[in-house]
Amino acid sequence: MIKNQTTISRVFLMSLSDNQKISYLLFIIFLLIYMMTFLTNFLILLLVLTCAHLHTPMYFFLGNLAFLDMSYSSVTAPRMLRHLATQHWSISFPECIAQMFFVIYFGTSEAFLLSSMSYDRYVAICRPLHYSQVMSWGTCTQMVSLVWSSAFFAPFMYIFFLRRLTFCGPNFIHNFFCDLPHLLQISCSDTSINVLVVIVVGSLLSVAAFVATFYPYAVAYRQYRQGTPLGKRKAFSTCTSHLIVVFVYYASITFIYLVPNTSNLLTLNQVVTVIYALITPLLNPLIYSLRNKDLKVALRRTLHIDGTRRST
Repeated sequence: MIKNQTTISRVFLMSLSDNQKISYLLFIIFLLIYMMTFLTNFLILLLVLTCAHLHTPMYFFLGNLAFLDMSYSSVTAPRMLRHLATQHWSISFPECIAQMFFVIYFGTSEAFLLSSMSYDRYVAICRPLHYSQVMSWGTCTQMVSLVWSSAFFAPFMYIFFLRRLTFCGPNFIHNFFCDLPHLLQISCSDTSINVLVVIVVGSLLSVAAFVATFYPYAVAYRQYRQGTPLGKRKAFSTCTSHLIVVFVYYASITFIYLVPNTSNLLTLNQVVTVIYALITPLLNPLIYSLRNKDLKVALRRTLHIDGTRRST
């Protein structure tokens, strides 16, 4: 639909470096990061699926987060690596639209999933005796299904209103992947309605996800301070990893979409975008695995490493 209303067939992306040697160095670095991201998230997903003692709601959500991080990094990293290797920083317009769609979809899904994980920790801390009843497998499945399905709303709305625009150039965007704000900048139509839709839809979803993520922790922390039984301390300690992931996610999103994209901040914005798109999906599994004894035990069992047995 959009293709019929555009006079441009390709979009040129911002090069991370004009120096060929630096580009090859970045290619090696980002290739290693992408491989580590994919492998670590795949390992967590595999452990959650195969280890019986990880078949709990918390690890069910963590497995979904791992799959989400694999998917998100795969939307941007492979094409960026291709651009770095060939030094041809262009993408066809339909592919650009598709990439934008999935970037928004997976980003929205992560916000909703983090909210679900917050509610899970709230129930574990505030209602431990009823945890198995409240967070039943049916409830967890419904929550995750709602996360994956409701996240389609934002990108579908943006795509729907993009159909009214004409794209005639300039066909250069200041980013290494296609995102909605940059696409609106290369339109030669009036984008005021699209900007309004982005503000309204984005604000509603962001505020809802933000409140749903932090409010359960505020309630849980208050109850914890007011004489929560000592046995709940372990459940509360598991919140630390999740809160680190949440703060990294929202800090990156805030800088990328709320800080003005001026010439003075262009390089910094590009660095933060790289961190959000490539580094954050790698940090998530590392943060959880380094602080989680259950995952370490599951990994040892999977690799047949037993500390109590020595080879003779």
